[in-house]
Amino acid sequence: MIFDSALKALRQILSPPFRAILWKSLGLTVALLALIWAALTKLISYGLSSADILAQYPWIGTYAAFLAGFGLVIGLGYLIPSVSMLVAGFFLDDVAEKVERSHYLADPPGRPLPVATALWESLRFAASALLINLVALIFLLIPPFNIVAFLAANAYLLGREYFALAAGRFRPIEEVRAMRSRHSTTILLAGLAIAVMVAIPFVNLLTPLFGAALMVHVHKRLTLREETRPLPPPR
Repeated sequence: MIFDSALKALRQILSPPFRAILWKSLGLTVALLALIWAALTKLISYGLSSADILAQYPWIGTYAAFLAGFGLVIGLGYLIPSVSMLVAGFFLDDVAEKVERSHYLADPPGRPLPVATALWESLRFAASALLINLVALIFLLIPPFNIVAFLAANAYLLGREYFALAAGRFRPIEEVRAMRSRHSTTILLAGLAIAVMVAIPFVNLLTPLFGAALMVHVHKRLTLREETRPLPPPR
C-alpha cells in the first residue's frame, strides 16, 4: 500500500497540473533555507569578529568563517523537515484537492483547513521537527547511527504530522488522533518514505508536496479499509 501510494504521489507532483504549485513550493523552500543560512552565517561571523584572538591572528577568522559556512550547508539538511512542515501548511489544500479530483472524484471532497489553523499546526509541527532533529544532530559524526537516528526521528514525526494535516480535512482532531493510533505502523512506514526523500539532497526540496500527496492517499486507503472491515462477531 505504501509503495503504490508513494509512486502515485511522486508521479502526480511532477505532472503538468502540479507545475504551478511545484514552482511556488520550491521557491518558498529555497528562500526559507537561504534566509536561515544567511542569518546563521552572519551570527557566526559576528561572534568570530568579537573574539580577541582574531586581533592577533586574522587568518583564523577567515578559515573559521569558511568552515562554519560549509558546516551550515550540511546542517541545513537537518532543518529541511522543519522547513517542509512550514511550506506544507501553505500548499496542503491545493495539493489535496488535486489528488482528490484525480483519484477520488466519487468521494466527498475534504474541507480546507482554516488558514489560521493550518499555519498554527505547521508552526507547531516545524518546532517539533526542529527539536527532534537537533537531538538527532548529536549522532551526526557517529555513522551509521547518524543515518538511523535521522530516518527514525523523521519517519515518526513526518508520518504523524503530514497524516494529521491530510486527515484534518475530513475529521476533527480527536478522530484524527484515534485513527493515527489505530494505524500507527502504516503511518510510520509512510513517514519513512517521506524521511527517505528528506535525506536525498536536492530531491528533498520536493518533500512538502510529496508528503502532502502521499498522506492523502494513505488516509483515503485507511478510511476505505475501516469502512470495508467486517464487524466483530457479537458476544
